[in-house]
Amino acid sequence: MNISKIALFFSFVIILFSCKTKKPMTSAILTTDKSIAESTVNVNNIKSHIFYLASDELKGRDTPSDGLDIAAKYLSTSLMRYGVKTVNASGVDGYHQSVPLKNVAPPSEGSFTFGDFDLKLPDGFLMMRGDDLDQNAEVVYVNRGAEEDYKGLDVKGKIVVVLCGFEGENNPQEWFFAGKPKRELAKANGAVALVEIYNSLQLPYNFLVQFLNAPQMVVDESKDEKSFPHAWMNGANSEAVAKLKDGKGVKASLKVGKSSEEKIMSQNVVGWLEGTDPKLKNEYIIYSAHYDHVGIGRPVEGDSIYNGSRDNAVGSVTVLSAAENIAKYPTRRSALFIFFTGEEKGLLGSQYYADNPVIPLDQVTYCFNSDNAGYNDTTKAMIIGLERTLAAPLIEKACTTFGLEAIKDNMPEQGLFDRSDNVNFAKKGVPAPTFGMGITKMDEEVNKYYHQPQDNPETLDYDYLTKFFKSYVYACRLIANTDESVFWIEGDKYYDAGVELYGTKIKN
Repeated sequence: MNISKIALFFSFVIILFSCKTKKPMTSAILTTDKSIAESTVNVNNIKSHIFYLASDELKGRDTPSDGLDIAAKYLSTSLMRYGVKTVNASGVDGYHQSVPLKNVAPPSEGSFTFGDFDLKLPDGFLMMRGDDLDQNAEVVYVNRGAEEDYKGLDVKGKIVVVLCGFEGENNPQEWFFAGKPKRELAKANGAVALVEIYNSLQLPYNFLVQFLNAPQMVVDESKDEKSFPHAWMNGANSEAVAKLKDGKGVKASLKVGKSSEEKIMSQNVVGWLEGTDPKLKNEYIIYSAHYDHVGIGRPVEGDSIYNGSRDNAVGSVTVLSAAENIAKYPTRRSALFIFFTGEEKGLLGSQYYADNPVIPLDQVTYCFNSDNAGYNDTTKAMIIGLERTLAAPLIEKACTTFGLEAIKDNMPEQGLFDRSDNVNFAKKGVPAPTFGMGITKMDEEVNKYYHQPQDNPETLDYDYLTKFFKSYVYACRLIANTDESVFWIEGDKYYDAGVELYGTKIKN
């Protein structure tokens, strides 16, 4: 065993068992969720957790890394100390849910030819899925590739060509997430490959190449899913696009070399507590945060360790605070605490969990995520998606009680709702906002620390964080104990997904 690891382990144990905590009030005094919430949150606990998780010894908690594994052990041991239970489910060992990942190096050679056009990797097209291909088939244009677009079309044995995204959706990030259902539809209709035409002024194709034509970490999905070819084509050549849209008698050849893969195993940290209400305990509230960061990078003023205090040691400790509180004073609904791996690599841990939940998602009433880029206003908490669920008044009340103003995301151009783990639950239909520190704009103060080695524990305002943590814990209790619905606001983008997930369980 490495000597430094032994020293780190003992420092970890000392922190866990020697932290001075406030003696909780007696149950006779704790008559409200407010008094219960503030009884367990204190600045010394907050500091000790953050200073450990964001210490240099954990080397920035990259996925995968020894530092991330140590952080997972710290989180799971903390849950154990609080009395949070382990979940008995497939793929879960103690508090750890195994998350199979892989590093994929894209193919270096490939061509997509049709008519007089011969597009090459990566400038002409990029492979989103599939490699080692030699497909020759007729082309058929299927508009956006939505279910209704296939009506009356025979695509069996053909290469389906569609436009990126769905009607009215102009966000390239959403186009990326739309790829999976599009692949499934194309395959279900008998196609042999899917080619999406990419054209965006918001994110030009040449910038896309820099990201997607580099080695990437992805969830290790089934062989069946991996094998279906899916490409994004550069839509800048209007003549080539017109040829594919015409599609009449056009035959194409899609040839791609083999990619290389390295399999990796990481872990989400998961624990649960049973609710107290005979009926409501069958409903669960998820309290979640990602615990990874970006590891070691370009040195800035001699420091190359990107500690990630704000992003997301603060979020992780926010959830730990909820776990400690609810373990001492259980709520009516049951609680599920989840710390996700691989968020910085593309929301991978939450993606895997949402597809492989340890508790069926239709039993999950709400996902209350916590994630941060930083803060520049210590009078506020920014809740991304605040206005999108019926729980908004409860969250606003919790923040106001402890001197903070709950504000909604005022930077829609950043696409923040879709950039954290909450979105993987929202897509399934689970109401899922993200509780974050006060940001009014992405200014110099935020960017000074966001994904920078300066994001160290000693740079945080712990008086502010104490209010922030109490507000989160109080909001957790209000949501978990309410008789009212906390469902999506009708008309929200994910409202219909929620109706499909919960069916008649939805309370109006």
